[in-house]
Amino acid sequence: MTVPGFTVSAFILLLHVNFVANYPSGKVTKSCHGMIPEHGHTPQSHPTHNISVSQLTFRPGDQIKVTLSGPPFKGFLLEARDAENLSGPPVGSFTLIDSHVSQLLTCEDVQGSAVSHRSPSKKTEIKVYWDAPSSAPNHITFLATVVEKYKIYWVKIPGPVISQPNVLPFTTPAATTAPMPTIPSVSHLTRSFNASDCGKKKFCIRSPLNCDPEKELACVFLSFTRDDQSVMVEMSGPSKGYLSLAFSHDRWMGDDDAYVCILEDQIVHIQPSRLTGRSHPIMDSGDPLQDMAWRLADGIMQCSFRRNITLPGVKNRFDLNASYYIFVADGAAADGRIHKHSQQPLITYEKYNVTGDPKNIGGSRSLLLLKVHGALMFVAWMTTVSVGVLVARFFKPVWSKALFGDAAWFQVHRTLMLTTSALTFIAFLLPFIYRGGWNWHAGYHPYLGFIVMVLAVLQLLLAAFRPPLHDPRRKMFNWTHWSMGTAARIIAVAAMFLGMDLPGLNLPGPWKTYAMIGFVAWHVGTEIILEIHAYRLSRKVEILDDDRIQILQSFTAAEAEGYVFKKVVLAIYVCGNLTFLTMFLSAINRL
Repeated sequence: MTVPGFTVSAFILLLHVNFVANYPSGKVTKSCHGMIPEHGHTPQSHPTHNISVSQLTFRPGDQIKVTLSGPPFKGFLLEARDAENLSGPPVGSFTLIDSHVSQLLTCEDVQGSAVSHRSPSKKTEIKVYWDAPSSAPNHITFLATVVEKYKIYWVKIPGPVISQPNVLPFTTPAATTAPMPTIPSVSHLTRSFNASDCGKKKFCIRSPLNCDPEKELACVFLSFTRDDQSVMVEMSGPSKGYLSLAFSHDRWMGDDDAYVCILEDQIVHIQPSRLTGRSHPIMDSGDPLQDMAWRLADGIMQCSFRRNITLPGVKNRFDLNASYYIFVADGAAADGRIHKHSQQPLITYEKYNVTGDPKNIGGSRSLLLLKVHGALMFVAWMTTVSVGVLVARFFKPVWSKALFGDAAWFQVHRTLMLTTSALTFIAFLLPFIYRGGWNWHAGYHPYLGFIVMVLAVLQLLLAAFRPPLHDPRRKMFNWTHWSMGTAARIIAVAAMFLGMDLPGLNLPGPWKTYAMIGFVAWHVGTEIILEIHAYRLSRKVEILDDDRIQILQSFTAAEAEGYVFKKVVLAIYVCGNLTFLTMFLSAINRL
């Protein structure tokens, strides 16, 4: 019963995306060469942090203390470079002074050639030793990238130049200033997108199908319009922080080409990103994008951009002449940092080529196998098992006549319980088929489901070896059978509560929780009513006159009256169960 918490689930844009949040342990080796955090935002241009050194001259083998200081910061990357070639590899290696706040990195295959933070805790000063190599260039400068928070960081802050003795003075200080990356300009949309050209000129993905973003606020809309060698992309939907789309080779997150529209200070930033597995997306430069524009109105975010169909030489961007699964996700953002998407991403049912013939399609936020998994579990543990339990507990005298060789109540009970076990077994297999194995990202739900499956199998085995009615072991069988069945029902209900909150099923809330509580109360209430009725019926017979004939006559009348009441209660109970079941199945079917 493993519902993927992140099917692709986990698609896009999980939790916080920032230099520190992506790498809280400071393992930022990927940034060694450019020293640029993978944020996508523009670096600050006026450094507030300072690099100082213990001496301005050095000889090979010397050890020089380097200090990075300034206002509180979370992350940093410190390197030594040839002052005459700032784009070259790191020079020399470092020795730590305080290994609790800093750590050594291996850049360009040189161990200890850079220093970074060990944790995202705030710090105001970092001290290390730089060890001059035997092959050091004449002039060395220290460069630092400092991250104060997600959108506030400085790249390649230059430190003082230190030189070997008896060399010509360093005369190009301007070279120590690294060029700052730029982000293409973004304009403001003057009107809403519309769906009039969907299927004609535009390739459109819409949810609900055939909705129009110009008329319906809840419409999730994504369109692609080919224009010669480029594609214009339009994306619209309700969002509290960001909207995103991704092209994927499969239905799982990882190695995907993604694009994010992030709200920050009432401005929408449009950025490409890449997904490298079940981890935070990595923001890239917006250079491949053109004609970027955005609009905010009535809680709806709309953004558009143009990109070339092919981008030779640009890493991580897919060729749009091919077919892909397409995802659309949304979620909250704060201070430019995006959080886990608010609901399961909208996923196309199959791969599509957005530059081919215009189409008008929809998608689903829950895949078919997971829908069937949830539906079968609800049928099994909200209907067949609960009715079967009531029949065995209260209807033995009502349906005592033989049916195909056994009492009717027993035949009904056995049929319902076999049905429950069969549905549970089928439903249990479906997530394994979907995931290709155990789901380690679904919390306690799969573990509880496994226990329920084991108990259901044990109940079948136990029933197969049921002792005869007057066998001494029959009493032990009855208690064991009841205990295991009760445990299975309780654990199944707990598993369903947890499963309803998983993104793979994506049931709308919070009504799902209230409905499930209502079902539990409905079943417990029905059992209490039947228990009270059975007790009152037994008391009614006991207080009758001792005359045997009168007792038998009165008991027959009371028994007949009691049977009618039980049948009425069971009919009402079944109708109520079917109502709850219909609610859940309808919700699953709409996903």
